[in-house]
Amino acid sequence: MPINPLKVHALCFDVDGTLSDTDDLYTQKVSRFLPRFIFKNPDRAARRFVMWIESPGNALLSLADTLHLDDEMVAIINWLYRRRKQSSRKFLLVPGVDEMLKKLHGRYPMSVVSARDEHGTMAFLEQYDLVRYFDAVVTGLSARHTKPYPDPVLLAAEKMGVAPENCLMIGDTTVDIRAGKSAGAQTVGVLCGFGEEPELRKMGADEILEDTTKLLRIL
Repeated sequence: MPINPLKVHALCFDVDGTLSDTDDLYTQKVSRFLPRFIFKNPDRAARRFVMWIESPGNALLSLADTLHLDDEMVAIINWLYRRRKQSSRKFLLVPGVDEMLKKLHGRYPMSVVSARDEHGTMAFLEQYDLVRYFDAVVTGLSARHTKPYPDPVLLAAEKMGVAPENCLMIGDTTVDIRAGKSAGAQTVGVLCGFGEEPELRKMGADEILEDTTKLLRIL
């Protein structure tokens, strides 16, 4: 069902595929090397491949949804995220995100809720001077468990001084939607990252947007 804007008192943003657009760049590069006679949809195949490399937990959960092994896979996801190496690469910004955050700043407390390590998360935020917009930054090791557990969303809500059910979790994968729903928050799935509309809806996303900047239309 559509979100209820009156219940939204704070915003929680994922990073990869939601604020950061770097993975689209890698997807384009990989797609060029995939033989068309093998892959009917090389762009989709490339995106899934990059998803496995960049965010194995997201890819594993998508597979687990299909095999009905969600609970078992959650434990593996948490283990993987806690052992992933820090990233030193540069990032791209989803077009229009800076302007969107500027318009939302002051209207809502806002937080980053990322499964990325603190170093990588802060490197992205500092590269584009986005830290100033956020009241809290929750990364992969901030809470006892990372997404898709609700712990990071609950921690962000606590840091912002807002009840979890009054938060809106915005992300591009089923991992983000699952974490938000488990925390009791409303959720928005965006299609500018890894996620695809059918799987985001299946996970229970309250709203699906073409990209993160369209958030301004519904708040």
